Amino acid sequence: MEIKKILVLQTASIGDVILATSLIEKLHKDFANYSIDILVKNPNQSLFTDHPFIRKVIVWNKKNGKYKNLFNIIKQVRQERYTYIFNLQRFLSSGLITVLAGAKITAGFNKNPLSICFKIKKSHIIKDGMHEIDRNLLLIEDLCEKERVLPKLYPSKTDYEKVNIYNKGVYYTLSPSSLWITKRLSINKWANVFKHLKEDRYLYLLGSKGDWNLCEEIRKKLNNNNIINLAGELSLLQSAALMQNARMNFTCDSSPLHLCSAMNSPVTAVFCSTVKTFGFYPLSDNSVVIETKENLQCRPCNLHGKKECPLKHFKCSETIDENELIARL
Repeated sequence: MEIKKILVLQTASIGDVILATSLIEKLHKDFANYSIDILVKNPNQSLFTDHPFIRKVIVWNKKNGKYKNLFNIIKQVRQERYTYIFNLQRFLSSGLITVLAGAKITAGFNKNPLSICFKIKKSHIIKDGMHEIDRNLLLIEDLCEKERVLPKLYPSKTDYEKVNIYNKGVYYTLSPSSLWITKRLSINKWANVFKHLKEDRYLYLLGSKGDWNLCEEIRKKLNNNNIINLAGELSLLQSAALMQNARMNFTCDSSPLHLCSAMNSPVTAVFCSTVKTFGFYPLSDNSVVIETKENLQCRPCNLHGKKECPLKHFKCSETIDENELIARL
């Protein structure tokens, strides 16, 4: 008997892939007799190590031989003979994979250049306040009952064992980095917040290897032995496991806040140049977005943020009240 298969396609950044797990949870519930695969770009496959609902992770290496690898991916996807393909990405390349896959039913957003060829097309509207997970769930609203399902990740026993050494007493995490500079709160502001850390409590600084210097600058400013720089030391799932039991996790508008959403971990997210109405705010039961109270005509300056403040004043960050962050300690 032929296996019924579904492919979820999300080749964007880490945060987008984490939010795609909401759709995976819903598909697992409503399409119980189907196997579910996901297609992501390298290295985001690490999010699905030992995932209980994913049969196969298809990985597109976009850095080396991007277009050669694209055609290899199309060939691989065609061989699977999917019944459904749900394309969450809005770029031409993802449209090519979807259209050429030979699936019986294809679904995606009308912003995709090849959406005219999709069986199911939905609008992807940003700025109306709808969360990204709700936009994604629109793709299956005609196929099953409408129900909001939250994103979820599944760290393994090994992931929990890796961070168990840090899981002592009361601790916090801080993920201060973002690819986009205008999403970051300044080092001085974070230092002003965490100088209020109580003596018997710990702070773990999280991020990638590329974030180590930023985290180290914050650590040095605080000069506290209970503040430990773990940037580059933990995988995404290990970071998620550590965040799960934190008293509070502090982030900017970047992928760590979505890790918190997927673990229902407490989170305080600082939004500088971006705004909640874009639909990427945290979903945890205990979650708060902290942003400037000033009515800045330049905010938001961009959907994703920028490499520097276009007006050079960076008021969306500098006018954030540190006392609001201290209160979340």
